[in-house]
Amino acid sequence: MNEKNITIGADIGGGHILSAAIDTRKGEIIEDSRAYVKVNNKASKTEILKTWAEALNTTIGKIDASRLAGIGFAMPGPFDYKTGMALFEGNDKYEALYKVSIKEELPSFLAAPGIALRFLNDATSFAVGVSWLGEAKGYNKVIAVTLGTGFGSAYVEDGAPVVQREDVPEQGCFWHLPYEDGIVDDYFSTRWFIREYEKLSGQKVKGVKEIAEAAENSEAAKGLFRTFGHNMGAFFVPWLKLFPADILVMGGNVTHAFNLFGEAMQAVFLENDIRTRIAISSLMEDAALIGSARLFEESFWNKIKDKLPSI
Repeated sequence: MNEKNITIGADIGGGHILSAAIDTRKGEIIEDSRAYVKVNNKASKTEILKTWAEALNTTIGKIDASRLAGIGFAMPGPFDYKTGMALFEGNDKYEALYKVSIKEELPSFLAAPGIALRFLNDATSFAVGVSWLGEAKGYNKVIAVTLGTGFGSAYVEDGAPVVQREDVPEQGCFWHLPYEDGIVDDYFSTRWFIREYEKLSGQKVKGVKEIAEAAENSEAAKGLFRTFGHNMGAFFVPWLKLFPADILVMGGNVTHAFNLFGEAMQAVFLENDIRTRIAISSLMEDAALIGSARLFEESFWNKIKDKLPSI
């Protein structure tokens, strides 16, 4: 009987799906199994599921399916991770999947229809991935964040997510917490940069990359990154005193500009005697694939299956 040591990891983005097979025994992505397909997130339920299946079936076709343990999904919220039901409503994406059981309805589109599906929040998947095979490997207490269109975050201790405990925020993440005139997600994401840069320069830009390029010749743009770094450092200080993480791993598109905001962030840590190491993930989007694949490592699954959040 073949060892079922291959898991497919699937990262569901706002407008794409990325999938790849991971050899969980070796802890490696099977490189030629990667598939990337753009998804119309305003499409019908059937069209979305068919598009997801297109990527997954490409990956399934590249492996020995008899060794496939299952498919793990790095899935954005709102989502019921225990039952596999999508709860996307009012967030302008995948709304046709509202109250659709992905666990029950997706398999009929797959080349391996009887295969097991398991689900984990996308930011949590990133955190699990960097803790298993990335920069946080070997560290006990880990905080991982993704900086992009939103502010993804997760806590990991001893390799497993920490969602409900006195030393972590509600839901084990930061995005929803009140901050200044809104919530954290409004201030540590691409849209903060776009908004603040327009105030400074009168120019509308699409993303942080353009502002980083402007910073080569603009003190005002440079100052924006320093402000961002200082604010992020100050935000983390009280949380790191509650949960003294050994390492804070950062991923997402905004981290490409870490050279512009990292020093200001680290200065705040030093001022407050925070010893947490800051690292940028070299795994980048692969981290979420790897983290979701770990859902089929049974010792890991048994540790977390009863603690999965339903939102």
